Amino acid sequence: MASPPKKTLVFGATGVIGKYIISGLIDDKASFEKIGIFTSPATVENKKDEIAALKEQGVEILVGNVEYEADVVKAYDGYDTVISALGRSTILLQIPLFRLAEASPTIHTFFPSEYGTDIEYFPITSPHEKPHQLKLQVRKYVREHIRKLNVTYLVTGPYSDLYLSAQTGDFERAGSFDVKSGKAVLLGDGNGKVSFTSMRDVGVLLVAALKTPVQGSPKTLKVNSFTATPREILAEFERQTGKSWSVGYTSLEELRRLEGDAWERGDGTRYTLRRIWTEGGTLYAERDNGSVGEPGVETLEGQVRRAIEKQEGRG
Repeated sequence: MASPPKKTLVFGATGVIGKYIISGLIDDKASFEKIGIFTSPATVENKKDEIAALKEQGVEILVGNVEYEADVVKAYDGYDTVISALGRSTILLQIPLFRLAEASPTIHTFFPSEYGTDIEYFPITSPHEKPHQLKLQVRKYVREHIRKLNVTYLVTGPYSDLYLSAQTGDFERAGSFDVKSGKAVLLGDGNGKVSFTSMRDVGVLLVAALKTPVQGSPKTLKVNSFTATPREILAEFERQTGKSWSVGYTSLEELRRLEGDAWERGDGTRYTLRRIWTEGGTLYAERDNGSVGEPGVETLEGQVRRAIEKQEGRG
């Protein structure tokens, strides 16, 4: 069994979910000997305040080009764990990151960018979903080429912060909770359960996984904050706002049509993911929170409260 992760290096730390991952590490920095991020010169220039804040909190800033092997090899030196939070458009850059980590004398643990829907949940249909293709290529590479590394896929389901938000334009029909107008658009019949993880909890659960020995590699951990139906979410919005909302529904049939139209226009990823969630694509037989020590996670009530505060300009 590999030694516990103590020196963690994060790629994509200033991105959408990377911010929460690095925050989770910093919040529990006493458990780690060293925390670093690998970032580009452009990010250092464009996000000066964010980078400065990370430095002040003891994070090592390693600057380079993720596509230059020499920069990555140099960054790996002195670290034992790689955490990737690379975005969807750069997912395939993880393949050379894996190759170089496998050859590294110090790296023994790798958490790739898997946060979100389980891309192998439905054996027959999942391999054909368009948004899954790049992550599937990474998993294929891991199965065929990685022997030394301890690899863990942290599967979280959809981010509740985004699902519980107000949508505009055509995308409103793909689900929306609009506090100001008191209007909701529910997917399916509103009774389909969806397993959610808050973005904050992605960081919390990842840190918990780092601190918990996991047998087997590659290992998939399916974790979440809470499970709820669209109707249950709406009921909580109504309870906290103290009023009844107007409600519309988008059936699965209509959602599939919207999805097809979006792909014809260029990119239907957001529609495809919401269709997968509505079909039950996040309802795992059991969650692995207990396997990583059952860390405290957010509730539906707390997430709705945050959504209301954000939409009212108080969060």
